[in-house]
Amino acid sequence: MSDRELQEIQALQFRDRDAANRKLLDFINANLPFKVAKVEVRPLAVSLNSINGFITKEDGEKLFFKTHIEPQSIIHEYYNSSILAEAGYPVIKPIFSSTEWGKQLLIYKYFDAPSLFNVARDIETNNRDDEERIIALQEKADEQLREIYFTTLQSLTAGEHKSVPVHQLFFHRLTGGRLREFYQGKEILLPGSSLQFEELAGMKWRINGLEYQDTINELIQRAIALLNPEIGADLASVVGHGDAHNGNVFVDEDKEELIYFDPAFAGRHSPFLDLTKPLFHNVFAIWMYFPKEIAEELSINWEIKDGKMVVEHDFQPSAIRVGFLRSKIRRVLKPLLEELRSRNCLSPQWREYLKLALFCCPFLTMNLSDRLKFPPEITLLGLAMSVEMGSSTFGDVDSFLDAELGGYIN
Repeated sequence: MSDRELQEIQALQFRDRDAANRKLLDFINANLPFKVAKVEVRPLAVSLNSINGFITKEDGEKLFFKTHIEPQSIIHEYYNSSILAEAGYPVIKPIFSSTEWGKQLLIYKYFDAPSLFNVARDIETNNRDDEERIIALQEKADEQLREIYFTTLQSLTAGEHKSVPVHQLFFHRLTGGRLREFYQGKEILLPGSSLQFEELAGMKWRINGLEYQDTINELIQRAIALLNPEIGADLASVVGHGDAHNGNVFVDEDKEELIYFDPAFAGRHSPFLDLTKPLFHNVFAIWMYFPKEIAEELSINWEIKDGKMVVEHDFQPSAIRVGFLRSKIRRVLKPLLEELRSRNCLSPQWREYLKLALFCCPFLTMNLSDRLKFPPEITLLGLAMSVEMGSSTFGDVDSFLDAELGGYIN
């Protein structure tokens, strides 16, 4: 079994929507217990590894669908929405689930609430002016998330932990085919020139005046070693969504709350892995979703000096994204660290573990060597940000954490 058919449809939706609709209609009718007359895919910027849209049954009922695409998957079962609901998450539950890899598909009753991804983007582009209200909703949701973490917190052996779906987003992307497919043997197009990945990955970096001591190769090896789900025992675990970026969170305008959606990676796993996707994608990844637009605004320069990659860039997350980050750190991460320490189960490697998981987000969510997807300025920014996120050097990310967490950063 593979998910190649879904991969083809996911790519096709951006260049030939009608063809994607036809192919997906055949796929859905082969895998659902009811007949569908019409499929309408929605090729959204947030759909980096997914397909979503609407289906119309033969009786005229309109439904919503979503599927996550994960090439070279090691995990073969996804979508545990019941564990989230039982833990107290406000989650939209599907009316039909196909969880087998290659056939993974969720069907929901029709809803038209906006995603938090779209709401934040509308605020950034001056199409909405309720930033304070949206940040307040995020703060309320983070307080609820903290309480869910506390009530579901328990130890988990490495044997129990190794098979949970969230590892597909981190360790299995590093050790599976994705790393090889994206980068090995590839020529990386940079502004004004290009380098082989192997040469680039062996260099140390200086980014915006800060010296980073780790090469990309070293970050890959350290991440493989530390994020290995089979290492360790009595790990701290919580019930988490696993992939709670803002495309998977909806704004219920009537109830004034945020609602979780698409629990492809839900389960009992490390709280640090659970926080990784929202910490990175909701704050630092706008270039990944709108690469050409951000490239037009971006100032980025590079040179190789004394064998070192020297980069200067002016990318900064917007005010609403900094608000999301501050809320997550103050209302979830800091209390979590305090709780883990009080229970004597805070790993001395928690910071390195979190940062290496953050490294995986810019480096392996999308293929930065894809010249059709990413302008060379964005490729360089993504690689620089990978180093910034993962390096053991005390950098800008650590400075922000240090300001919010105080002594817990060490």
